[in-house]
Amino acid sequence: MSGYSIEERAAPYSLEYRLFLKNSNGEYISPFHDIPMYADKNVFHMVVEVPRWTNAKMEIATKDPLNPIKQDVKKGKLRYIANVFPHKGYIWNYGAIPQTWEDPGHKDQHTGCCGDNDPIDICEIGSKICSRGEVIKVKVLGILAMIDEGETDWKVIAINVDDPDAASYNNIDDVRKLKPGYLEATVEWFRKYKVPDGKPENSFAFNSEFKDKDFAVDIIKSTHDHWKALVEKKTDGGGINCMNLTVENSPFKCSVESAKAIVDTMPPPCESACVIPTDVDKWFYYQNN
Repeated sequence: MSGYSIEERAAPYSLEYRLFLKNSNGEYISPFHDIPMYADKNVFHMVVEVPRWTNAKMEIATKDPLNPIKQDVKKGKLRYIANVFPHKGYIWNYGAIPQTWEDPGHKDQHTGCCGDNDPIDICEIGSKICSRGEVIKVKVLGILAMIDEGETDWKVIAINVDDPDAASYNNIDDVRKLKPGYLEATVEWFRKYKVPDGKPENSFAFNSEFKDKDFAVDIIKSTHDHWKALVEKKTDGGGINCMNLTVENSPFKCSVESAKAIVDTMPPPCESACVIPTDVDKWFYYQNN
């Protein structure tokens, strides 16, 4: 896991649940701010928020100190994504690229819409089902420009560098050739996943077409620039929490002890009483049938 480890507090699928990340020294860090965007030359880090085929909408808590992963809440209830026929849950490992930020005050030149105030999203298409909180290294292949309720919400397409077939994937056309129908399914999934909640279908720039690797990397770099301005307090982040341990020139930089004190205020780690995924699937079924 690229030298990173996790610590879960409270039971998964509860309002109190938080997943904190640690570095190789066992120190608590922010997955938003302290994990480098680049893992290597032309290789990016990805923080996995939602493993493939699961429904619980887990995400980096951008407004919480140290930005742990937690389950999204709407109207006081934990959020689960409905199954989009014929798919079960998310159809990729879904997560974010650290040290990126889609600035809600910046109007994107390609979409004409401002950013969604989150790290840039990424869909990993390899064969392995990753774990929540896992930090993996990925090759970027392309990008989709989704418009979500009037906001720019880029979706990067990538593959784990450790995937057995990673060498065969170098651009978005390779996905189209080697996984026929996957890109079309991705557009359809993002178009319809909010419809069961009574919301309209999402739309896309570029006539719903994916842009290539070079275009994707340029977009990622621009969101990194916006993140840098955010964490150095050169732009107003509103409620974004920029507490970090490692970012030079950041006024939000804190000590290892301060980070540990944050985690110490959380409920104790979950043990045998945790809800298992099968129970969550049952809960989701009975809530929606």
